[in-house]
Amino acid sequence: MLLIVDDNEDILFNLKILLEKRDYDVITARSGQEALKILSTIKTIPELIISDIMMPNMNGYEFFSQVSSNSQLYRVPFLFLTAKSTVEDIRLGKILGVDDYITKPFNEKDLIASISGKIVRSRKSDLIDDKIKQLLATSVIEMQPSISKGEQLSFCLLYVCWDDIAGPILENSYPSDKDCHFSISTIGKQLFHAATSIYGHEKITKAQSILLNIENIRNRGYVFFDSYPDKKARFGEKQFMLSVIAQNITYFSSLMIKDVLKEISVKIKNKQAWKIRKFWDTIYEILLNKSPTLKSQ
Repeated sequence: MLLIVDDNEDILFNLKILLEKRDYDVITARSGQEALKILSTIKTIPELIISDIMMPNMNGYEFFSQVSSNSQLYRVPFLFLTAKSTVEDIRLGKILGVDDYITKPFNEKDLIASISGKIVRSRKSDLIDDKIKQLLATSVIEMQPSISKGEQLSFCLLYVCWDDIAGPILENSYPSDKDCHFSISTIGKQLFHAATSIYGHEKITKAQSILLNIENIRNRGYVFFDSYPDKKARFGEKQFMLSVIAQNITYFSSLMIKDVLKEISVKIKNKQAWKIRKFWDTIYEILLNKSPTLKSQ
């Protein structure tokens, strides 16, 4: 099911007909407020949302902010389909983290390709999420004392590498495994196994990331996978995972966390020294800050 949001009834009608011809179930809304009301009442979460930007009362940016802040909706692929086509408009859409930004008038084939591609990727993420739930449901997660009182925010940053003999190995973490409120090494192994069971080891050829709910420990995890060439490794590359686990990670926070983990990844691939506490501190500041709010334009 797809949700289309636009205050132009002709555009809504034409898009609905176009997508239904391709066997998509489509629901429509004429404003961001109406769309939020629909999303709060329907039983099935849409696989993708398409929204205009220039709408009265609640513009597309504000609507996207509401969707991205919702724990049930933040992973739904979101496309802007709009007449706002300046470089600044497109840059803002990318900064906010929308999955695609398509300008009107649009090419029908490009729109369909974008929709189908985003849905396929979203389904892969859902498979990983389900796999993690299955793995953790059958695992004994060792609960440990909370981190020291001096730390105002309870979260951890971990670095896991794949070993051809031992499997996932926790190389580094902050806080240490013994100082965290759950077993970091267990969670790290399960996250790695879950993702590789979906993507396959041979497919981790470029950086991939995902924001997940880890229900067993009532936390969220932002997981970032990457690799670098290694002739000695079974798959011809050394595969590794960086992850942040915290009680709450918003979608907007995950965008900034991703940049931090990319920086660590570059150092790992270039075999440069890096201090995990330094990057933990940076992520600490990101998680302390509130998600950005958007003003009407």
